[in-house]
Amino acid sequence: MKTAYLGLGSNLGDRTANLAQASKLLTSERLRVTRQSSIWETAPRDVLDQPWFLNQVVEIETDLFPRQLFQHIQRIEREMGRLQRTPKGPRLIDLDILLYGNAVVKSPDLEIPHPRMTERRFVLAPLAELAPDLRHPVLKRTVRELLGEVAGQEAKKHQT
Repeated sequence: MKTAYLGLGSNLGDRTANLAQASKLLTSERLRVTRQSSIWETAPRDVLDQPWFLNQVVEIETDLFPRQLFQHIQRIEREMGRLQRTPKGPRLIDLDILLYGNAVVKSPDLEIPHPRMTERRFVLAPLAELAPDLRHPVLKRTVRELLGEVAGQEAKKHQT
């Protein structure tokens, strides 16, 4: 079994319920969610004229290979009704593989570690709750160190 970290995000509908449903749907005979971060509320980036996001990071254990895991999370996004209309625009659910053990994967449709995770407070803050001393497999820096370098970007723990 490999330990991996997934980023979850939603800014349409019942955002909290969307995150909970995605976590529930992740679980299969080959994957289990072992820990979940707090839920963070974050301002949109890139496309600013859209609702705020709720974001969370989950730690999983899986025997799926990276590409199989990617297909699994894409299936969940489709099952939950995600439609890709505007790149980086509003979405019911967004699931990303952030880290997969110490693996480094580079292909046209899948990159692990996630190529923009080090620029995003909404990824690093919840990831730091779960694994502050985890080292980025390429940069060799801890999540805590990377979080300390991300400036700006409004993000706060969501009050439920």
